Amino acid sequence: MALIAGVLAARAANAAFQSLWSMIDDREPPEPTTAETTTPKVVAAAVLEAGTQAAMGALATRVAAQTFNYLFGVWPGKQQPGD
Repeated sequence: MALIAGVLAARAANAAFQSLWSMIDDREPPEPTTAETTTPKVVAAAVLEAGTQAAMGALATRVAAQTFNYLFGVWPGKQQPGD
């Protein structure tokens, strides 16, 4: 289940990043080695892509954990002390 969630999260993150980037610039996100761009634009693209990947990964992990808990009645991760 986690593998499927990870693949779906990666695809969703890429689509979300492309959508967000299109609001910033009408061209493709620059690679770090692209000569015809600025350093701030390269860094902004990298930060936006990393943040999108991290958020979608966390969302996929959370949904997978909730689904596991729903199906089996056991939380698959850490418990807060006192719970």
